[in-house]
Amino acid sequence: MLAWEVLRAVDERGAYANLLLPALMAQRRLPARDRGFATELTYGTLRAMGVLDLLLGTATNRPVEAVDPPVRDALRLGAYQLLHTRVPARAAVASTVDLVRQTSGERPVRFANAVLRRVASRVVETGGDIAALVAAPSYADDPVGHLAMVTSHPRWVVETFASALQGDMAETRCALEADDQRPTTHLVARPGLIDRDALLDSVRQAGLDAEPGRWSSYAVRLAGGDPGRLAEVSDGRAGVQDEGSQLVVTALSQVLTVGADTGVSVDLCAGPGGKTALLAGLLPRTRLVAVEPRAARARLVARAVAGRSNVTVVRADGRRCPLVPGTADRVLADVPCTGLGALRRRPEARWRRPASEVATLSSLQRQLLVAALDLVRPGGVVAYVTCSPHPAETTEVVADVAGQRADVSVLDARASLPGVDDLGDGPFVQLWPHRHGTDAMFLAILRRASP
Repeated sequence: MLAWEVLRAVDERGAYANLLLPALMAQRRLPARDRGFATELTYGTLRAMGVLDLLLGTATNRPVEAVDPPVRDALRLGAYQLLHTRVPARAAVASTVDLVRQTSGERPVRFANAVLRRVASRVVETGGDIAALVAAPSYADDPVGHLAMVTSHPRWVVETFASALQGDMAETRCALEADDQRPTTHLVARPGLIDRDALLDSVRQAGLDAEPGRWSSYAVRLAGGDPGRLAEVSDGRAGVQDEGSQLVVTALSQVLTVGADTGVSVDLCAGPGGKTALLAGLLPRTRLVAVEPRAARARLVARAVAGRSNVTVVRADGRRCPLVPGTADRVLADVPCTGLGALRRRPEARWRRPASEVATLSSLQRQLLVAALDLVRPGGVVAYVTCSPHPAETTEVVADVAGQRADVSVLDARASLPGVDDLGDGPFVQLWPHRHGTDAMFLAILRRASP
């Protein structure tokens, strides 16, 4: 029932499953075993929705989109159990039929029972081979279409990953499959408040399995458990933050500026504040201006940096930042994007974002990068960051903006991430879940020319 409630909330009001599900499980005090199954069932169903709908479409007498939404979500949950879990087929069908009865009454029960029995039979007949179940095109004839179906991604996302990986379809498959792996939780030890070793010791004393991050000096990776139980997270000495996000912020803090510093830096798109809090600790002698246009997110930023005397939160559009142009030493432009780099953490996102949004976002991203470059002083640096590998949001934006400005040079961002492997030929950095175990963060570092 809990997984169904989350699916309905995602469908009806655009809820975020990674926020809603933990809250509901805590509210209802689910035991650990039930929490694990509820998490797998919810996130797995949302990730696999495209394939599940194709599979259900082979077993219904009507288009899947025409099925009553509450019943459709129940059928998706049942189909996921049949395809991806060890739940016996009879139990999966029975529990789903009971769910339909509880949530939609008796009328659709026979329909649901018949559909799931057909799905169960097809899974047995094909041995659970997804390509056979959904009649995917052969890899030889249509590699993009094949991968879209068997990895349950929209075709445009597969094309995007392939483009970002220079057409390497074998690695594209690895990147897509990494989206379906359950992500580990990464913590950040905020500099000046707690160090990584102390945080690691505390996590282990709390009975949680953990290890140091692979790349960031501030990262702790949890094998499981609720980070909200930790006092360090509750009081703000530590936070939940992907290691890739830590790396791009650390890189900006380590790039040398040229000329005399003003002592002012800017986080141009600060909400919800995790990167701001880390940057404030890495640059303790700098006055950091955190810019965020939305009131709710500005409050989150203020909460994240509570106790940091070197941070000022300003409600403003980053494209019209109320600072004197040419006065900042460093600017972080972590721009709004499609979020394709965090699909493993946001299971519904791959179906929520249409390809048509990319053009609108890339226009905004260009405007924000121009604003960041205008803010930074000659000799200062800008970190352009997205949580997306889409070339239209990453390399194309930087090339377009930098190509129109004689006062800007693109630095080799790899030099700011010593010890991080497999970063390609530069000058940009593209992290990947399947390569680095992080979100697919993109980083470009640009410098305003000195006069």
